[in-house]
Amino acid sequence: MQKIHNKVLKDTMFYHDIPVLTYKINYPFFETTCSPLAACHINGYYALKAEKTEKNCRTDLYSQAVQAAQYIPENIPPFNSYEFLSDYHIVYNKGCIVSLYTDQYSYSGGAHGATVRSSDTWDFRMGRQINLTEFFPGVQGFPECLFQRIEKQIEDRLKESPATFFEDYSQLLRNNFHAENFYITPAGLVIYYQQYDIAPYASGIPEFVIPFRNSRSPEIM
Repeated sequence: MQKIHNKVLKDTMFYHDIPVLTYKINYPFFETTCSPLAACHINGYYALKAEKTEKNCRTDLYSQAVQAAQYIPENIPPFNSYEFLSDYHIVYNKGCIVSLYTDQYSYSGGAHGATVRSSDTWDFRMGRQINLTEFFPGVQGFPECLFQRIEKQIEDRLKESPATFFEDYSQLLRNNFHAENFYITPAGLVIYYQQYDIAPYASGIPEFVIPFRNSRSPEIM
């Protein structure tokens, strides 16, 4: 099992004394008994990713915020400050395997912000990412077997909550499938889709659990 420390990059940026952008970027720093060299590689991966994200906030996003703030020079009505928040969630940490997802929320005016999710599943013995296909070795018909299980879950959810998915969800879940959009939990694999991929904004980020009895367990990887 790995020990996780939280690292943070944050700031509030101003334009003519108006706070136009606030950002906070949380990212993990790992200690492990599996392979210190692997942990060093993984820590570097997240540190570099956080630095690139901060640079984007301080350049592109800040520039957009300033441009919008210029239309209300007296700050009347008060400018709705742009926001960016990146937060990660460790959802599996057992042996030498860690899985986590990161939600990046951004608000740049309008009725609501948007969230984009990414995820990684790591083998701390080798310092490498584990791919989704490794959980289904030799399985014929992959990923169609996943789609069928997801469709069944959507059908069950629609019975309880109609209109929570787009009508053409069957085609959309295939068209918008990305093999990197998964993580693991003790309950099994979790396949997720981004906002608007297969469902309205109000449905958030749809998640579908595939129990490990239907795939390879991470303990034997």
